[in-house]
Amino acid sequence: MKRGLITLLALAALGLSGCGYKSLQQQDEAVKTSWSEVVSQYQRRADLISSLAQSVKSFAASQQHLIGMTQAGARSVTAPVTPAVLNDPAAFASYQAMQEQLDRSVHNLIGLAASYPQLQEDANFLDLRAQLTETQNRIAAARNRYIEAVRIFNTTVRTFPTDVTARMFDFRPKPNLPVGGAVGK
Repeated sequence: MKRGLITLLALAALGLSGCGYKSLQQQDEAVKTSWSEVVSQYQRRADLISSLAQSVKSFAASQQHLIGMTQAGARSVTAPVTPAVLNDPAAFASYQAMQEQLDRSVHNLIGLAASYPQLQEDANFLDLRAQLTETQNRIAAARNRYIEAVRIFNTTVRTFPTDVTARMFDFRPKPNLPVGGAVGK
């Protein structure tokens, strides 16, 4: 009896060693890390947008509603986002929708700022706008890394024999971002 149990455990250990569990763990961590980078860059953008809106506010007193909405949008996306959102498709979609709305708001704000020539010459405004452009580029790069990490992970989760292990340990495909989406353009 004891010998049979030892043999069974040895066979199970050998079977699990080639099951892909290690690669699933590593790829899951890569997805979480790349997602954290995307969220970090979104946070940086939200902070810059709040500062940019404040800069525009002093010039565009008649457009306080647009500026207020943009600032509120920037504040709303600064709530902490955990990697758990990756396992909740509805929360993931909601977070992405907020980011896309913020992207539209900032484009409207930049359009509004274009109608104030004195603002276009303000050093603080120009610096914030340059930082925002740089951050948008960082967001695009971070999104691309996330998309690639998810592609690798989802392929592994769906490919035999690791799909069996994935089901055993509740690894599910991760939600992906649209390639070339509105955010990060």
